[in-house]
Amino acid sequence: MTPGPGRRLIPAYLVTGGRSTPSGPALDRLAVLLRTDAELPPGAGTEQRRLCGLLDPGALTVVECAAHLELPVSATVFLATDLVASGHLRARPPIPRAGEIDRSLVERLLVGLRSLH
Repeated sequence: MTPGPGRRLIPAYLVTGGRSTPSGPALDRLAVLLRTDAELPPGAGTEQRRLCGLLDPGALTVVECAAHLELPVSATVFLATDLVASGHLRARPPIPRAGEIDRSLVERLLVGLRSLH
């Protein structure tokens, strides 16, 4: 049976190796992944190699990696968690959103800047 247009030859759930939970601490979907200098072992899977190849030029979030690999985000989390645990990737949590700015502080800053003229 040949796959139809846009269908993967290997189902995405096989990327997880049949596991229902990642091997390490779960990654946030917006975690930023960075490649390390460690070489992948010869037995590394195709999807692991593709993920590391994506990160050669720079960092991407888990969601962006999933889109490029055309894999579900959950399967990409499994791949990334395994590679972080083995030292081939580094994961950084997403940058938190900025908090509310105190309006009185901004007004005092504006008054101070105007007084410089």
